[in-house]
Amino acid sequence: MSIIVNLDVMMAKRKIGLSELSSQVDITLANLSILKNNKARAIRFSTLEAICKALDCQPGDILEFKDDGYQNLKTTEK
Repeated sequence: MSIIVNLDVMMAKRKIGLSELSSQVDITLANLSILKNNKARAIRFSTLEAICKALDCQPGDILEFKDDGYQNLKTTEK
């Protein structure tokens, strides 16, 4: 399973650049770029909240689940 970050899409819709969003959210350009380029492994809720406030959107507008066919190999035994 994969979580896709559509931050670049929302930024384009809101016509806001990386530098402007970085200053509004108080996150470094480098960290915001990692998130925007879908390279992040985690995001703090406080950061997600700040991004949603700055872009006037919902978390679901930024984050998307895409099933890549991975199945959990853990089995339960009785």
